[in-house]
Amino acid sequence: MSYDLKVTGGTIIDGTGAPRFLGDLGIKNGKVVAMGSAPSEAVRTIDATGKIVSPGFVDIHTHYDAQVMWDPMVSCSPWHGVTTIVMGNCGFSVAPTRPEHRDLIMRTLENVEGMSVEALRAGLGDWGFETFPEYLDALQNNGCAVNMAAMIGHTALRMYVMGEDATEREATAEEIATQRRLVTEALEAGALGFATSRANTHVGYGGRPVPSRMATPEEIIEIAQALGDVGGVMQATQGRGLSHDEFARVAETTGANVSWTALLASAVGPGSHLKDVEEAHALAARGLPVYPQVAVQPVQFDMSWKAPFIYEGMRLFQPVAQSDFEGRKAYYADQDWRALFKEKAGNGGKIGDRWARTEISSYPLDPSMEGRNVQQMADEMGQDPVDLMLDMALDANLDMRIVQDVLNHDRDEIDELLHDATTVIGLSDAGAHASQLCDAKYSTEFLSTFVRDRQSFDLETAVHMLSQRPAQVFGIEDRGFLAEDGFADVVIFDADEVGHNGKRRVFDLPSGADRLISDAVGINAVIVNGTLIREDGADTVSSSDSLPGKLLRNGKG
Repeated sequence: MSYDLKVTGGTIIDGTGAPRFLGDLGIKNGKVVAMGSAPSEAVRTIDATGKIVSPGFVDIHTHYDAQVMWDPMVSCSPWHGVTTIVMGNCGFSVAPTRPEHRDLIMRTLENVEGMSVEALRAGLGDWGFETFPEYLDALQNNGCAVNMAAMIGHTALRMYVMGEDATEREATAEEIATQRRLVTEALEAGALGFATSRANTHVGYGGRPVPSRMATPEEIIEIAQALGDVGGVMQATQGRGLSHDEFARVAETTGANVSWTALLASAVGPGSHLKDVEEAHALAARGLPVYPQVAVQPVQFDMSWKAPFIYEGMRLFQPVAQSDFEGRKAYYADQDWRALFKEKAGNGGKIGDRWARTEISSYPLDPSMEGRNVQQMADEMGQDPVDLMLDMALDANLDMRIVQDVLNHDRDEIDELLHDATTVIGLSDAGAHASQLCDAKYSTEFLSTFVRDRQSFDLETAVHMLSQRPAQVFGIEDRGFLAEDGFADVVIFDADEVGHNGKRRVFDLPSGADRLISDAVGINAVIVNGTLIREDGADTVSSSDSLPGKLLRNGKG
């Protein structure tokens, strides 16, 4: 036998947690056909001497649902070794969507996921799909550099059934039954699962709650019964009325895995995550397959006061979000409103010293301010940091940005969560909040910070956590490990060098909208279904090629 591709001389870590070994990989027709010894000749050979050869990483929490339609390269996830992505998280799929609701869905994504509505309109064009099965067909026909799996999202589903009432009221029994039927239809067509959210930070167009937030727990649990009928996973973003008890009920009644976002260190004050850890352990002790997702890096937002995402879930921001540009500025200037904002988000209280973890990232009026710590500036000027920020924003006509470590900023606490047996690595949010964050670098961050620098995990465990573990939790059966006759999704990396170069802003979205991206370091090659898609930091395929990624219907393929 001759191979299409051979990887020689590397240290193979197969993703299962088994010990590493030196050997070669022989790849043919998209599959690994030899592992350890691969004596035959090959059309192409990659020398991996001194490098790690592992399965490609599986990112279970992305928001590429729209971007993949105009950017089948799904930059920049493959740059960091990701070969499989899961979309539809938090209930924010783009299907099913009626033509008359498309603009509302795009405006919702603009607000809740920080996506430019102009980029969405230009990139999605005439869409070409309405139902979820049609969307899956569009994904398959469009192609992708990496493997894709998609969940049907509750926000789009609810609007499809209820129209704009979806943001206003509870669903009737008939509307709930229709939603369950459509989820069943989606699962039978190949959806990976069902996703929803009741997080108060999820605010949609016009300051309205996203549709899924108006659902009762009973509605969510009833719709989720489709998972018991057909199979699939449930992903949920925790919020009032949707937490451990509801996750347990879904898992008990359907047998489905439930993965929720996000178990973040000290999210609402020091040690606030420990109660969720206790609840997760209690469910695990009952044998229930409920898995909190944890993030490997601080949740750090680079945001403008035109749309300060992390604060827009506050009740006091509701009238601000519903205002036009001048109205928003009027609220920021109002001293009574500022007093309320300081009470909720000033120093002390639940968020502690957040302003000490805030820097100015863009200030066109005086670029020398960029990089300055907000709390230090406020102390020097004898001002409250909230007053300082809002005054500067108003002076710049809101054309300024701050970068803030919002949550999950203590790496010792992150380390503990990563070691917890109930958790799974997730929440990269790749494809979302494009102008505000870029956590698609989560895999290289984990390998550099927690494996190499902190030496908290050996490579065998770390690779398992990035590949087979998330695949198993989400029911993706044939990805996340290397084995003979298995799919050849492979990443080759230098364990001594792997990492990233932080973030940089580019203006390459449709309509010229901006986003943050992150360049990887030490990722030598990325292979998807036997095709080399990245080598030495550059793409080896383009969006105009026949791309190797597969649509994983029901997690298979």
